[in-house]
Amino acid sequence: MSGDDKRLKAMANQSLTESGEKDRLIQLLRTRLLECGWRDQVVMQCKDVVRDVGVENITIDQLIQEVTPKARQSIPDSVKRELLQKIKTSLTNQLSANHK
Repeated sequence: MSGDDKRLKAMANQSLTESGEKDRLIQLLRTRLLECGWRDQVVMQCKDVVRDVGVENITIDQLIQEVTPKARQSIPDSVKRELLQKIKTSLTNQLSANHK
C-alpha cells in the first residue's frame, strides 16, 4: 500500500469515525455475520484447533493466529459487497455535504 493509499484510508477512517457511521457499519457487519452463520463456523474452527493442538498446549494468540485467516476468507462475498457499498455511499454523502 502506497503512502497516498495509507493517507486516503486514514482520512476515510477518520471521517467514518467522526460521523458515527463506523459504529453503525460495525454493527451491520456483526448482524450480517450472525445471520449467515459465519460466527458459528468460526466457533467450530476454534473448537477444532483446540481439539487438534490440545487445550493445555494452545494460547489465545496461537488460536487467533490459526483461525483469523480462515475466518476472514470465509466471510460471504455478499456481506463484503454490501458493506463496501455502504462505506462508499457514506463517504460520498459526506463529501457532498462538505462541498455545499
